Amino acid sequence: MGILQGIQSFIYKYYIDPIIYDTGYNQVNTVTWAIILGLCLFGVLKLLDKLNVNADWDFVKTIIPYIIAGSTLRVFEDAELFNPPLQYLFITPPIYFLMFLITVLLLVLSIVLQRAGLVADWKKAFGAMGIVWVLVNLGVLLSNENITHTTALLIIPLMGVAITAIVYMVANRAGYNTFTQRINITILMAHLLDASSTFFGVDFLGYYEKHVVPSFLIDMTGTAGIMFPLKLMIFIPVIYILDTQFDDDDESKRLRDLVKLTIIVLGLAPATRNTVRMVFGI
Repeated sequence: MGILQGIQSFIYKYYIDPIIYDTGYNQVNTVTWAIILGLCLFGVLKLLDKLNVNADWDFVKTIIPYIIAGSTLRVFEDAELFNPPLQYLFITPPIYFLMFLITVLLLVLSIVLQRAGLVADWKKAFGAMGIVWVLVNLGVLLSNENITHTTALLIIPLMGVAITAIVYMVANRAGYNTFTQRINITILMAHLLDASSTFFGVDFLGYYEKHVVPSFLIDMTGTAGIMFPLKLMIFIPVIYILDTQFDDDDESKRLRDLVKLTIIVLGLAPATRNTVRMVFGI
């Protein structure tokens, strides 16, 4: 009985309580979610193969509205628009599974509509559904919350885009086209927007970082500005490895494209959520 109680206590401490109380991440659940994400990638790859969908740049563009939709949906919980236990579904990581399920259902619906001759292009239909979803979410937030920090909507994108533009210009001048390709520069922009939102929120508006490593580095340096070099130091090598170390066969290319899409989601989702929270002062 003591062993069972110990296991139960461990699960609640590191997995259940962080969701119930939205206290953020710890070393144990961070590693666990990373492993689960890695395993899920292969399942998603098989699903996309079955649907005959490639995670290329055209598909990435259609997914972006869903990333924004999921992020604004996450802000619903931040704004306490739900009560327990429903609100637990909208906390990370459960919301990722919820968004995945809804996104896949709408993706399948879009493909079915094209095959039935009801839409000409499933990608346009799929993207349009995502845009409508974003507008509905923003409408709900605007009807329940007041805009308090419009500067966040200007400064955060400006910082992220400006630093991304510098990287692009340096790479372009050096003739290093790896970092001028659309999907690669989008990866950097997504994570630099995340860095910008963290920097602005923590250093100027009194928010705090929930992730383990960034929180440690911010405490150590005394500023969330450390996120900018951290993101560049991580994702420039990651992009280089993805573009140089994968084989040229179709399966490897599909896996590489899916990994890139996942990295975009992991950057753009928190960047959007952080920015929307700050705009509404939540």
